[in-house]
Amino acid sequence: MTVQQKLAILSDAAKYDASCSSSGSSRKNRGGTGEAASSGICHSWTPDGRCVSLLKILFTNRCVYDCAYCVSRYSNDLPRASFTPEEVVELTMNFYRRNYIEGLFLSSAVEKSPDYTMERLVKVVEMLRREQHFGGYIHLKTIPGASDELVRRAGLCCDRISVNIELPSEDSLRKLAPQKTKTDILTPMRSIGRGITESRAERKKHKKAPMFAPAGQSTQLIIGATPEDDRRILTLSDSLYRHYDLKRVYFSSYIPVNPAVTGTRPHLLREHRLYQADWLMRLYGFACDEILPADAPFLDEQLDPKTAWALRHPERFPIDVNRADYEELLRIPGVGFRSAQRMVTSRRIAALRREDLSKFGVVMKRAQFFITCAGRDPLDALRMPRASVRQILMASGPRNRTAPNQLELPL
Repeated sequence: MTVQQKLAILSDAAKYDASCSSSGSSRKNRGGTGEAASSGICHSWTPDGRCVSLLKILFTNRCVYDCAYCVSRYSNDLPRASFTPEEVVELTMNFYRRNYIEGLFLSSAVEKSPDYTMERLVKVVEMLRREQHFGGYIHLKTIPGASDELVRRAGLCCDRISVNIELPSEDSLRKLAPQKTKTDILTPMRSIGRGITESRAERKKHKKAPMFAPAGQSTQLIIGATPEDDRRILTLSDSLYRHYDLKRVYFSSYIPVNPAVTGTRPHLLREHRLYQADWLMRLYGFACDEILPADAPFLDEQLDPKTAWALRHPERFPIDVNRADYEELLRIPGVGFRSAQRMVTSRRIAALRREDLSKFGVVMKRAQFFITCAGRDPLDALRMPRASVRQILMASGPRNRTAPNQLELPL
């Protein structure tokens, strides 16, 4: 099989992996090839600030596991292929020199054993860094069950390193991936987190100390293949952030690649709402219990999580934008980081007026129900039935959107 034939098979097999971020690393060029910029891969960004053009492939789709949700499971009848480490290195360097890519995203099925596969992945990244002196971005997916030593060697060469947790509960993992265990997944995740923490401490003492996964670690969670509710998923995400120092948790709608799995592919809107809720927990200071109380385990598909929370807590509103602190401003639907910071800065000079807020980036079609400004009363939920406010917000929001890049951020 030629390299081009392998590339066609293994690049197609990699499309199901959503955890493909390219931000957060800074790796200077010291006489080699390529460079990873501090906000992501160098050379090219999309208009919204995201880096593009990674070579995204599997090392092999030959797998000893039979995970029901995976297209590469060994019981599936499909063309199989495996690269050699030298072929992946040659592909990466040739693609980079032709300006096709700015970095590499490398994952793999489990061929023979976790250590056997992980050793070959590590050989790829070590050859790129040490022999080819490649300074571009590298994101490597580790293999559950691989040894700590191999994980450590990988982290010293990669910008981001991650391991997929796959399913929201141990019961689901036991049913759909009986050959994998919770321990196999969490052990390398814990090892990565420890390596990142130790590296940060060492670099505070010695600036030339080696970096270990400077862009952090991430994981991917499949939603829809099993019956767990959104609260269970967000509780797991919150726990991973607190205990394993994760940079991101990615959510991937289940794609029915196996008729034996009863789960149906969820609407992409559910995936988007989970991303919005995750954003609120990581960056806006919301707790999981605030976003999803025990009696409401699923996110509202009609309203973003912040607006849904605000409607459940009318006692917190209206908020006076001229007196509220920064954290309070972030709780207002329609107010994001930049608009909150602009309001805090501008009101030091003069009182904020309602007509000024949209200039600061406030989405007034949502915020108008939850704020008061310069003594002017809001169109607030206290004087209007909550159901009426909900209908107005639903009518003014995005309709019938399915693609993630068409949906709004949780301002």
